[in-house]
Amino acid sequence: MSSSSTPRSLCSFGVFLGILLICFAKPLFQLAQFAIKSTLYSHVVLIPFISAYFIRQQWKERRIIKTGRSLSGVLPFALGAGLLLLMFFAKGALSRADSLSILTAAFVLWLVAGGLFFLGSERMRSIAFPVGMLFFMVPFPSAVEKWIEIFFQHTSAGAAAGLFALTNTPVYRDGLLFNLPGISIRVAEECSGIHSSLVLFITGLIAGQLFLRSPFTRAFLALVVVPLGIIRNGFRIFTIGMLCVHVSPSMMDSPIHHRGGPIFFALSLIPFFLILIWLRRRENSRARDLIGQTIKPAIQI
Repeated sequence: MSSSSTPRSLCSFGVFLGILLICFAKPLFQLAQFAIKSTLYSHVVLIPFISAYFIRQQWKERRIIKTGRSLSGVLPFALGAGLLLLMFFAKGALSRADSLSILTAAFVLWLVAGGLFFLGSERMRSIAFPVGMLFFMVPFPSAVEKWIEIFFQHTSAGAAAGLFALTNTPVYRDGLLFNLPGISIRVAEECSGIHSSLVLFITGLIAGQLFLRSPFTRAFLALVVVPLGIIRNGFRIFTIGMLCVHVSPSMMDSPIHHRGGPIFFALSLIPFFLILIWLRRRENSRARDLIGQTIKPAIQI
């Protein structure tokens, strides 16, 4: 590929991106409004900046490969078009969140399709992580969000039950209902901790990209966030329950219940960073062992 074709392809993609942004200006503006007011999707407005940062870093490190155009963008383009058709035929039956989910997914898919066509598959592969991060702009469909909430709701209740049993606290559990001395606590969907778990998952992906090299250790760090989020939320339920038993039942209406989420999120970062440090040291140790195994035969020769 000639050097002159690289600026040309970037210019063509820039024009395509500008047209795409104009076409999706209204739903993207509505998405920003929705995200700012939402407790679950407040991270959405930061995702484009995070992706742009990683693309810039890879560009500075010259890790973006020069290639020609690719027709592999046909599939994401077709998927995006299919979502827009779904939006057209089911618009009246969709909630605002579902409509934004479909439109945002279509936008990201067409952005990927344009990148594949104008920049090439190899170049897009080299920035797969920041491009993939853009999908975190897409709100969950209502059914998926409900399923995730129920999952964390029940697993967090199970983690809290384990902590009550570990401390020999007298409790009778009936599903999501905990009957403690002097008070009964029910784990509601709002107490599922889905937002904190989602933010911690995104943090795991970003930290893995920044500090780890192996795809396996990066995936492990991201996936370990799921049990970590469950334990964190279970600990929050356990703490509120113990405060109600040993201090006052009025602790159910205290700030630690209604606004204590950030505190428990910060606490969950402690084991998260310990795991990150352990994985980084493990990678460094393996790298030193490989270097030693390479140098040793050379010395013997």
